[in-house]
Amino acid sequence: MKKPVFLSLFLLLFIGCSSSDDSPDINNPGNEADALTNVTPCANGMAGVYPCNGYDFIGRIPLSDFGAESGNDSWGWTDTTTGKEYALMGLDNGTAFVDITDEENLIYLGKLPAAGDPISWHDIKVYQDHAFVVSEAPGHGMQVFDLTKLRNVDNPPATFEADARYTGFGSAHNIVINEDTGFAYVVGTVRNDAFRGGAHFINIQDPKNPVAAGGYAENGYSHDAQVITYNGPDSDYTGREIYVGANEDVVIIADVTDKENPRNISTVDYPNIEYTHQGWFTDDQRYFILGDELDEARQGFKSRTLIFDFSDLDNPVQHDTYLGTTSAIDHNGYVKGNEYYLANYTAGVRVLDISGIANKTITESGFFDTYPSTDNADFAGVWSVYPYFTSGKIVVSDINSGLFIIRKSN
Repeated sequence: MKKPVFLSLFLLLFIGCSSSDDSPDINNPGNEADALTNVTPCANGMAGVYPCNGYDFIGRIPLSDFGAESGNDSWGWTDTTTGKEYALMGLDNGTAFVDITDEENLIYLGKLPAAGDPISWHDIKVYQDHAFVVSEAPGHGMQVFDLTKLRNVDNPPATFEADARYTGFGSAHNIVINEDTGFAYVVGTVRNDAFRGGAHFINIQDPKNPVAAGGYAENGYSHDAQVITYNGPDSDYTGREIYVGANEDVVIIADVTDKENPRNISTVDYPNIEYTHQGWFTDDQRYFILGDELDEARQGFKSRTLIFDFSDLDNPVQHDTYLGTTSAIDHNGYVKGNEYYLANYTAGVRVLDISGIANKTITESGFFDTYPSTDNADFAGVWSVYPYFTSGKIVVSDINSGLFIIRKSN
């Protein structure tokens, strides 16, 4: 979600379209006790009260169970020692941890309280069995939590403590981690910090002892980013650590391999820019798929997804535009193989088949709508989606209704 400069707009829309977690309306349906074990196949376009196409409902944990007023980001962790799978969900007042291994019995294990006042924006990533959490709450910094603590939790839900806290910055909108190199890139910090809201580099190779490692300020504020060890078609950059930032009104590409001397490679824009929000590489690293968060509300587009050809990082070009089936605002999107999983706010999770992306053929292959009452361009419904579990379970975080677990129908 966009940064605080748009806070007033967000709050107006959020108040107008959100509802109490105990409300009987369709966006908070059913008996909350049953929400933990209510596995429901998608049949005839519905999974219980949720519109769907090709994705089953596994379970839901409402915000009231988390002791929270609103939800935000989500991520996932697989314990390679035990094989268990865990959902991590950002809340206005902390981070929730849920054991989703047994789809008939989702277990809320506990919460890591935020290191600041409640606020709508948190972000979570995972590296080396540790969660790294940032927030736009003033003075929050980066919390580090050892996820192996989740193996043995007596009398859940527990209240956890951070194992470390990095305070080289105060507030931040987002965190990106390159797991290949063990560096975190914190973005969207306050603009008067050392890197003007660009990327704040942190060495997390020893997770409980994060160390400042410089930063990148040349292109200004980054709202979100992806950092990869490049192995794409542009041989000039093979093996380099490449940073792609969604910088409000432009997409930027930088080489951040040398932390003491990061450098700009190129920038690329597109028509009808409103707020350059977030994007993700295709697996072959040729294409970059981007969402603009405000174009639906301000320009009247159907959900608009932009595709860039990054086969030449020095000369990126727009390749295609995909317009969705609803007017809902697009938010976070992630690629897994030939599918792009888009958190589409009031339209839920939309799954796009990108197998024909080179030929500019993109189609919607399925969806699961956690916010059935409307598909309007409002800031409600799904914030993020995590599709990377080998079991096929998909984590969905909903601003209004809490945590959902879904999976592709057999």
